[in-house]
Amino acid sequence: MATIVKFTVDGKARSVKVDDPAMPLLYALRDDLKMKAPHFGCGVAQCGACTVHVDGEAVRSCVLPVTAVKGKQVTTIHGLGTPQQPHPLQTAFVEEQVPQCGYCVNGWMMTAAAFLKKKPKASDGEIREALAGLKCRCGTHVSIMRAIKRAQKQMA
Repeated sequence: MATIVKFTVDGKARSVKVDDPAMPLLYALRDDLKMKAPHFGCGVAQCGACTVHVDGEAVRSCVLPVTAVKGKQVTTIHGLGTPQQPHPLQTAFVEEQVPQCGYCVNGWMMTAAAFLKKKPKASDGEIREALAGLKCRCGTHVSIMRAIKRAQKQMA
């Protein structure tokens, strides 16, 4: 039996019809709501390409059932900032010319944003630990760290 799950995505009230309560949030965002991000990466919460914020916490949407976000606030990379007022991480990623293919940027940026909100004065080691497990096949890890450090200064 289908159920309707209502939640907020990037500040807008949304709802999806769910036939399988175990359907991942990622599928609802991409397939039902036709969003371009987050991305499908591994499907087992290992790479981070699917990361979104649920009530401010970074979560892997490929393994989170859409039913778990009923009544909650979901933020995607599109809701992190606006073209007129980008989030400091979005600005820093551009300034540091981080993206090569760009596929993984969603995971790095969303994870870093949630972490820096909780711990704005985090050390390099703490930032690296918070980002552990995220994957970038292009090897832009050094640029990513520079961008996060730049954004951290702007957010302080």
